[in-house]
Amino acid sequence: MSVAEPRRIVLFRHAKADWPQVTDHERPLAERGRKDAAEAGRRLADTGISFDLALCSTATRTRETWKLAVHEFPQRPRTVYEERIYEASPGELIAVLNETPDAVQNALLIGHNPGMQGLADILAGSAEEDARSRMAGRGFPTAAFAVLSFTGSWKTLEPGVATLLDYWAPAD
Repeated sequence: MSVAEPRRIVLFRHAKADWPQVTDHERPLAERGRKDAAEAGRRLADTGISFDLALCSTATRTRETWKLAVHEFPQRPRTVYEERIYEASPGELIAVLNETPDAVQNALLIGHNPGMQGLADILAGSAEEDARSRMAGRGFPTAAFAVLSFTGSWKTLEPGVATLLDYWAPAD
């Protein structure tokens, strides 16, 4: 693929987690989270984006979110479970994305807040229609996702280079 063709990045926050007596990393999804993860998967499939790669945090709630969401996709992308996504800052997440091979056109990053929202805000130098105002109004609740586009190599991904194309969050 040419680096001149637009690339898509979807930033997907894990669905609602439960609070049992386990470490934060091991928290599973709550019942609502299981429902929202499947709905988010349907909405992601409806975007028509064909993902080449999914980068997912190793936390239990992100892995469960991804398992339920990807079930709704017409084709499962290659999935890499990446420890560095857990509790990562936006800068650390950009560093992970910078390592993406240029053969990947569309990538999905499944992670946590505040990193997901911070990364969406930092990358989006511009936005289409009302995507930015919808995201600003809702924040980045569990199971929300932002669709961004940029042109260039993954190594050139940095603050302000992307356009926020869409934003979705489940109903309250």
